[in-house]
Amino acid sequence: MPRENSDTSNDRNQRQRALSRWDNEGGAGPDGPASDSARETERTAVPDLTNAELVTLRIRVIALENLMISLLATASDDQLRLAREMAGYISPRPGFTQHPLTIHAAAHMVDLVERAKHFQNSES
Repeated sequence: MPRENSDTSNDRNQRQRALSRWDNEGGAGPDGPASDSARETERTAVPDLTNAELVTLRIRVIALENLMISLLATASDDQLRLAREMAGYISPRPGFTQHPLTIHAAAHMVDLVERAKHFQNSES
C-alpha cells in the first residue's frame, strides 16, 4: 500500500543503505558485524550440506520464485518499477569489482519481474 506524501529520495536512500549492508554485514548481530575470527569459527562449525539437503533447498527456492512471480503478477506498475530499480542497486562497494553471482542475481530479479508480466497479460 503506497504511503501518502512519501519522499522518494528518502525512500531511495533507505533502500540503498539497506542493500549496501548485504555485502558487508554478513553474520552481523545486534552489536554489529562479527569479527573475522568469529566468522571463521562459525564457518568451520557448520557441516557441509548433504545432497538431499541441497535438493530440498533447490525445491524451496523454486517454490519461492514461483510465489514471487504470482505476487508480482498482481503488482502495480510502480511496484514493478521499484523491483527493477532495486536490481540496479545490487552492486559492489566502491573500489570493488562486480562478482559474477551478484550480476546474475540482479539479472534474475529483472527476469522474475518480466516473467510476472506474462501472467498479467494472460489474465486480460
